[in-house]
Amino acid sequence: MPDLAATGSARPLRADARRNRERILESAREVFSADGAEAQMDDIALRAGVGVGTLYRHFPTKEALLLELVREKLRVFDDNVVDALASDDEAGAVFEALLRRNAEIASSDAVMQQMLAGTGDRLWSRLQVERDRLDAHTSELIERARLAGAVRADLKASDVAMMMCGLCATMAHGGAGFDWRRYLDLSLEGLTSQ
Repeated sequence: MPDLAATGSARPLRADARRNRERILESAREVFSADGAEAQMDDIALRAGVGVGTLYRHFPTKEALLLELVREKLRVFDDNVVDALASDDEAGAVFEALLRRNAEIASSDAVMQQMLAGTGDRLWSRLQVERDRLDAHTSELIERARLAGAVRADLKASDVAMMMCGLCATMAHGGAGFDWRRYLDLSLEGLTSQ
């Protein structure tokens, strides 16, 4: 399927425009992952090797670019859940491995930490399709783990999302004594206690 312009145009992008868009997204991933939402569009354009005008033709606002990056990351999280659902390993171990895998991904992405810690409320409403898909697959994985007796009986996908938000707040804090991996261990213990 051909790439479409970020503005929602039904016209496919020309090959050079498609390459520019991919370079912009790759640069934005790097810059936003390091600097968070405070990253500057000029820095992204410079890293991508395009003019600022080219960047704004593809993404008319910083929010539009952030939205695309968060949408991509939610798809990665969802792909990981789908992979976990395909596993034949013990359900509790699969569930735990999935949460650890997605946490590691978030740990290297300042924007996801900020968004999941609550600074991106306006963006979340525009990501409903991706969030619904992720919740549905997560619910399926939770049900499998529940049937195996590996997680508490009242666990819901929204509990996992809430835990990830808290985990990302811990990652974003980064102060002394704020070890997100310990927070994750404690959270996982709470998910499995009856």
